Amino acid sequence: MTFEEIKSKLVSALGGSIILKEEVTGLQPALFIASEDLLPVCSFLRDTEGLYFDFLSNITAVDYEEHFTIVYHLNSLPYQHTLVLKVELEANRSLDELPEIASVTSVWRTADWHEREAFDLMGIYFSEHPDLRRILLPDDWEGHPLRKDYQDAEKYHGININ
Repeated sequence: MTFEEIKSKLVSALGGSIILKEEVTGLQPALFIASEDLLPVCSFLRDTEGLYFDFLSNITAVDYEEHFTIVYHLNSLPYQHTLVLKVELEANRSLDELPEIASVTSVWRTADWHEREAFDLMGIYFSEHPDLRRILLPDDWEGHPLRKDYQDAEKYHGININ
């Protein structure tokens, strides 16, 4: 199934406003959707006959300074097609109030560790995640080191890290 056919099925089922924009340059075309539409879109893509996106292979968070983009790489193993979904989030830089998006662990269990990594390194809060905690860094680490505004600490537990 082509990118255009997948997009057409989505629009037919969920309405034309479900897709905010599309990106057709590069290796993989992508559909941009609103964060509040993420779970319905993902459930539709997984559960619809002919689509059956049964595997979430990766979740990436990208810091573009003015916003964050969460990127979902989806695959249908039986039908051999792929899709990239993107969601843009406001670039909230406060460590007390992180950018938030719904967890897709209820749709694909493989999202668990991908979301934890994006939380740990980029500071994206995945609501409804069953176990959202740091996965790579120690629990008491301050900040999210892959953000463009991250400032390296000089020491961690008395050890120079710069």
